[in-house]
Amino acid sequence: MTASVAPVDRPAYRLTPLTVLLLAGAALAWAGVIAYAVDMGNGPGTMALSLGEFLAMWGGMMTAMMLPAVAPVASLYSRTMTTNRMRHLALFIAGYLVVWTAAGLPTYLVLRWVDDVAGEANTTMRVIAEVILVAAGVYQLSPIKSRCLRHCRSPLAQLLHYGNVKGPARDLRVALHHAAFCLGCCWALMALFVAFGVMNVWVMLALAAIVVSEKVLPRGEVLGRLAGGVFLLLALLVFASPSVADALVPSMNADSIGPMMQMDG
Repeated sequence: MTASVAPVDRPAYRLTPLTVLLLAGAALAWAGVIAYAVDMGNGPGTMALSLGEFLAMWGGMMTAMMLPAVAPVASLYSRTMTTNRMRHLALFIAGYLVVWTAAGLPTYLVLRWVDDVAGEANTTMRVIAEVILVAAGVYQLSPIKSRCLRHCRSPLAQLLHYGNVKGPARDLRVALHHAAFCLGCCWALMALFVAFGVMNVWVMLALAAIVVSEKVLPRGEVLGRLAGGVFLLLALLVFASPSVADALVPSMNADSIGPMMQMDG
C-alpha cells in the first residue's frame, strides 16, 4: 500500500473540463493584462496609479499568472464533491484570488515608498532592485519556501484534511488555507515586480512560467532553486554592470515605454 502512494508527488495536470475552463479564464485575463500593460507602458514605482486602479490591475495579473498553477488543485478539489461541483469550484477560486488580490495592498505600499525614496535617482532604484533580487534568490533556496512548495505540489493529504471542514463557508476556508501556502511559496517572486516594473510583460510571463513549472513539473523543486540562483546572478550583474542595470531596471526619469516597444528598440 505504501508503494502506491509514493508516485503522488504533485497535482496531476489532467485536462478535465474544469481545468480547461480555468485555463480559458487565465487566457482571457492574460489578453486583458497584456493590452493594459502595452497601453500603460512600464515604469518604476506606482506609475501614478491610485490604490483602486492598482488593485484592479493586480487582481487581473494574479488571475492570469496564478490560475494555471492552481487549476489542477482546484479541479481535484471540486472532484471530491458529489454535488454542485461548479459552485464549489467557483467559491474555491474566488477565495484563492481574493488572497492574491489582497497581496497587492502591501505591494502598492512598497511601490509608494519607492516613489518617495527614489525620486529621480536611478542609482537608488538600482540598489532597490539589487536588494529585492538578493532577497528573492535567498528565499527561493530557503526551508520556508521548500515547505510551502511541498504543500502546493502534494495537496492530496491536505484535501483529505479539508474533508473534515464543514459549514457554508467551507470552500472559502479551504481556499484561504491553500492560498496562504501558495502566497508563502510565491511572494518573493511577485516582489520582483518592484525591481523590474509592475507593468513589465516579459517579467509577468517569466514569473508565471516559474510558478507553474515549480508546482507541477516532475523536477519543479529543482527548477525553483535554479531560479533562485538566477536571481542572485542577476543581482550581481545589476551591481557590476551599468548597462545590465539600464536594461533591466526601469528608469526613474525617462518616459515610460511599453515593454514590447522596449524589446523592439
